Amino acid sequence: MRLSAFFAGLLLVSLFHQVRGYPTMVGQYGEAIEIPCNNGIANPENIFITKWKYNKNDGSTGDLLIKTQGKNVSVLDNADFKGRISLAKDLSLRISQAKLVDQKIFTCIIVNDNDISEYSVQVKIHKTPSAPTITNQATEMEIGKLTMLGECSTQYAYPAANVSWYKNGVPLLADQTGVKLTTAVQEDKTTGLMSTSSKLEYMAVKGDLNAKFTCAVHHKSLTSDLVSAPVTFVLNYPPENISLLITPADTIKEGDNVTLKCRADGNPPPAGYSFHIKGKKVTVEKSDTYTLTGVTRASTGEYKCSLLDNEAMSASRSIVVMYLDIALSTRGNVIKRVGENFEAAVVANASGEAQISWSKNKAKLNGAPRFGKLKLSDSGVYECVASMAGIEKKASFELSVQGPPVISRLTKRRSDDGMFKVLSCEAHGSPAPSVLWSINGTNATESAFGEGKVIHKITISPMVNLTVNCTVVNSLGQDTKSIDVSTLFDEVTMDKRADQAEGSTDQTRLVVGIVVGLLLAALAIGLTYWLFMKKTREGTWKTGEKEDGTLEESKKLEENQSQKAEV
Repeated sequence: MRLSAFFAGLLLVSLFHQVRGYPTMVGQYGEAIEIPCNNGIANPENIFITKWKYNKNDGSTGDLLIKTQGKNVSVLDNADFKGRISLAKDLSLRISQAKLVDQKIFTCIIVNDNDISEYSVQVKIHKTPSAPTITNQATEMEIGKLTMLGECSTQYAYPAANVSWYKNGVPLLADQTGVKLTTAVQEDKTTGLMSTSSKLEYMAVKGDLNAKFTCAVHHKSLTSDLVSAPVTFVLNYPPENISLLITPADTIKEGDNVTLKCRADGNPPPAGYSFHIKGKKVTVEKSDTYTLTGVTRASTGEYKCSLLDNEAMSASRSIVVMYLDIALSTRGNVIKRVGENFEAAVVANASGEAQISWSKNKAKLNGAPRFGKLKLSDSGVYECVASMAGIEKKASFELSVQGPPVISRLTKRRSDDGMFKVLSCEAHGSPAPSVLWSINGTNATESAFGEGKVIHKITISPMVNLTVNCTVVNSLGQDTKSIDVSTLFDEVTMDKRADQAEGSTDQTRLVVGIVVGLLLAALAIGLTYWLFMKKTREGTWKTGEKEDGTLEESKKLEENQSQKAEV
């Protein structure tokens, strides 16, 4: 009676589940999967019977295993699952090494003391596809021609993977004109796994030069797409533009090497070019350059290059060669006399405006040399520098101003140790004058001759007072000057006398001062006495008395007063 109720219950549950959907779980191909029983909430301790079954392809059901409380699991004989199924502790059905044939509806039936329940799960198997690869790749493409670029393949997927193409990361959409895609899916008869391939036919444009093409695989088992390694191709197209480049690009000077470079945008590049050089045609192969060596001003003109097989496609450029020449009105060694006029000038022949500067003995001048009356100091090396557009030219001459020698200075001094006399004779003249002395000396020195001046010195020790002559001579004349030189003893004596004379003068001044003081004192006394006597006499006259004494006594008195005043 109990078993009859059990099977009756099974029949009712089966009929109930046929009219509703099942939950789905996804397993990975080749891996183990566990199918939960009653959604994983069954309590094995209260279950009397557990049974797993599955739906066959023909619509019938098949049993997998059964477990009765207190007994071991009984695995039923089934060819599709032989050796791959087992019952977990929580009553889940475990299937190892999942295959595509495992894509079925599995049902768990549970019987306890007072109830029978059934729980079904739809199992699906996925297989991750292999990484995509591009084969049958085109190495060269022509512009405007629909060409097979490559075939992208991915293998062993389930369900079949989708493939898409990209150019520089941008999806390519089939338009059957410039982009044509052909996709094929092939099933492995043994495993049932799917391989997908996609062929790309593409019409290249000029902008595809160096473009990178990739393909990507999309699949349900992937969280992100699998992308192939990029591929490129050589893009062939005929030249459409041609240009001529010139190096150096800025200023070209006489003597420079000038390189002409012809460039066309075709691919592959032209095998060679024709260069048209001043009316002459020069052909170069396996190269795109031609070099002009040491150009001159005559090289100025128009230059052209063209394709070997199509001279109508050409490019031209004009070349201007800069040049600069200078010429001085005087050159070499110029000899002039003192007092003459002189002027130097430069003539510049240039392709542009040249900057002119002058210097004398490396010192900069404000302008060209121009003299109303030449002096000896005007002698020197004069240099003219002309510059323009990076070109520099120099020219120079040496001016020698000549004149008879003249002694400008003749001096004497005592040596530092006081034991000798040093005579110095300074003279001007050109050519360099020779200096002659009328007396022999020692330690003779002569300065370097420069700007028409020379200084000659000698050291002497005169024993007597003498007159020394300095004579300067060159090819244009001579000059002589004299100087008196005393002995060192006389100079010492004269110094002492000068000191004594200075002391005597001081004493004389002192005596004169004393005498003048005494005279002033005597004069003051006499004046006082005279005033006293005058007052005395005036007092006598006032009383009406006559002056006592004779005329002779009066004279004698006056004489005495005069003597006192002199004292």
